[in-house]
Amino acid sequence: LAYELTGDDAFRAAGERHVADFARRVDQGEDLQTHDLGFLYTLSCVAPWRLLGDETARTAALAAADHLMVRFLEPAGILQAWGDLSDPAQRGRTIIDSLMNMPLLTWAGEQTGEARFPDAVRRHTEQLEAHILRDDDTTFHTFYWDAVTGEPLRGGTEQGAGDDSCWARGQAWGIYGFAMNYQVTQNPALLEAARRCADYFLAHLPSDGVPFWDLVYTDGSDAPRDSSAAAIAASGLHELASVETDPERRERYASAGREMLRALVTGYTPAAEGVESDALLLHSVYDAPKSVGVDEGCLWGDYFYLEALVRHTVPGWVRYW
Repeated sequence: LAYELTGDDAFRAAGERHVADFARRVDQGEDLQTHDLGFLYTLSCVAPWRLLGDETARTAALAAADHLMVRFLEPAGILQAWGDLSDPAQRGRTIIDSLMNMPLLTWAGEQTGEARFPDAVRRHTEQLEAHILRDDDTTFHTFYWDAVTGEPLRGGTEQGAGDDSCWARGQAWGIYGFAMNYQVTQNPALLEAARRCADYFLAHLPSDGVPFWDLVYTDGSDAPRDSSAAAIAASGLHELASVETDPERRERYASAGREMLRALVTGYTPAAEGVESDALLLHSVYDAPKSVGVDEGCLWGDYFYLEALVRHTVPGWVRYW
């Protein structure tokens, strides 16, 4: 993002070092047992392929897509989130974040012409729309399927306040992920899912427009905020507005995304607080139940904050996802 905005060779060189390291990782089989290969390789390798035509990046991203497909479980039609595929504690489990890993498979299908990639995207997103999105428009963080029969089993959480609460970052992934995957699948249920996630998220914000780490908390709570959830939602609302078919909804989502970004700029940055930090965005939460990364800067908060700024200030910017 920084290189695309500025053309500064220092940013390009830093990105190219990441390409080389991520290519090494996939070549040597380092830490590949995760669906987050989509997050990792879309940004580290697909982006430089799109911007620079970097063949090393393309090769690494295609290899990562192949590794990600190993996690596709029949007959459930989902990609398992974490862990060894033989681990009974993780077998058949996916999470709301997985929506953001699908673009690597979409891109691999475009590059190779192989139907297995878009077919996996279609089936996985259908399953999440049907089971991870609850009737009250909230989302489970995680959901389990029987890996042998494909039967949907139960929802739960790892990072939310409770199995039946609404983890703020997960709801933000739902806004962005359902909207983005609607664009490639044209499944109208995904557009409706994105709307439902967005409407609930926006209806459960505190007065300053930046959510607590779980949407069960409201004004007056001393629970930590999660600015990274707001950054993701700001980008996601922009994405949703770009595919929304109803003009009134389109303007409402676009306006809400701008206001959320404005709240971050004016209240959640080092400049706004007059502090020194190597983070672009303060006050995010990684995993509150485990007391990990609470009230800190984080890499995805910084990334989606910068992406939201680019989306709102560079007309016609083309996302990497």
